[in-house]
Amino acid sequence: MKVPSRIANILLNALKGGVVPRVGLEYITVGRAQEISAILHDIDMIADGGASFRFIVGKYGSGKSFLLQTIRNYATAKGFAVVDADLSPERRFAGTKGQGLATYKELMQNLSTKSKPDGGALPLILERWISGIMAEVTANGGTAQDVEARIFAVSSQLEGMVNGFEFAKAVATYYRAYREDDTALKSNVLKWFRGEYPTRRDAKADLDINFTVTDENWYDFLKIFAAFLVGAGYKGLLVVVDELVNIFKIPNSITRANNYEKILTIYNDVLQGKAHHIGFLMGGTPQCIEDKYRGVFSYEALRSRLSEGHFATADLKDLTAPIIRLTMLTQEEMYVLIEKLRDIHSTLFNYAPALTHEDLLYFLTVEYNRVGAATHITPREIIRDFIELTNILHQNPSQTTAQVLGSNSFQMAKGGLSDEDIHSEFEEFEV
Repeated sequence: MKVPSRIANILLNALKGGVVPRVGLEYITVGRAQEISAILHDIDMIADGGASFRFIVGKYGSGKSFLLQTIRNYATAKGFAVVDADLSPERRFAGTKGQGLATYKELMQNLSTKSKPDGGALPLILERWISGIMAEVTANGGTAQDVEARIFAVSSQLEGMVNGFEFAKAVATYYRAYREDDTALKSNVLKWFRGEYPTRRDAKADLDINFTVTDENWYDFLKIFAAFLVGAGYKGLLVVVDELVNIFKIPNSITRANNYEKILTIYNDVLQGKAHHIGFLMGGTPQCIEDKYRGVFSYEALRSRLSEGHFATADLKDLTAPIIRLTMLTQEEMYVLIEKLRDIHSTLFNYAPALTHEDLLYFLTVEYNRVGAATHITPREIIRDFIELTNILHQNPSQTTAQVLGSNSFQMAKGGLSDEDIHSEFEEFEV
């Protein structure tokens, strides 16, 4: 596939900087077929009215954030709304200084759909829903009263949920603002949806709604949003939360326990069938999950639910379990990936690829022969090194791959390998 220059530039810059690009992942995705298949099955269940909860666990640089973004992009393309956030010291599931509400605000700010993939989709969702109902009713000869009846029918379905009455009232208020072209009122309703009202008094004064999103109820609001989104024509809501390690790093044990209690609440809701049309993907490192003193497993109620049985092994994984553990990409998969990156680089800078099949094999030989590579090297490091190599060779056409690799800290790994050595090291790559 030919990669558009804008996408190619984003891909290479993001990967060189060690971060996951939000667009263009379909051009560089390799491996993870089993993991992706398992999560896509979850997404099908969400569309059918169910719910899902998964931890995606992998070492730094192993590709867990890449997998989360890949699934995020897939979900929006399939008609889901997606919210995502990275946890931080200011954003947690619970806290004494509004950290839970801060996470909710970040999620809502990043609300994305197929037509608005970069976040900020809430106004678009509401207005398209209302205008769609108006167009359908008008086409069938209906009146303004019929439009209102359809709007309130969706709203009334939400009233039976926890905090649903207030949510339905906000939806109805937004419709009134839309109909009357009241920009200020629409802005206030959006502010309320996003959890930006500091007190109930302010919300009451502006919207006549004596309720706001708080640290305690933000998860209930996500469930209401999922129900509303289905009524508005979407298949469901996917919630993607990365960097769980920031909970592991909390020094206060009571605060950590409060965060794990919120995770337990979500987990129980999903597995007991109390949540509908919503899925959760949470990314973290093995340590932040398995550490028995500070990790998720330090909370006994979660450890007993999430621990594997007696028969799963590294080679025989149960991909229906709540924890999906990522292994490193194989050397064959890494070869396919750097081959894709080579072609993307040459497309972006408009030159014929100079790196040959043998050059790619030699580069990987150097990478995998580094001291400690067997246990510590990650795809992130290899990708960053490879993009640096392609940049150097493009900017210095008189240099060869062997000269560049032999002129830096790879000298020991290089070890004077001959062409025969390279081919014997990577016979499995030969096509």
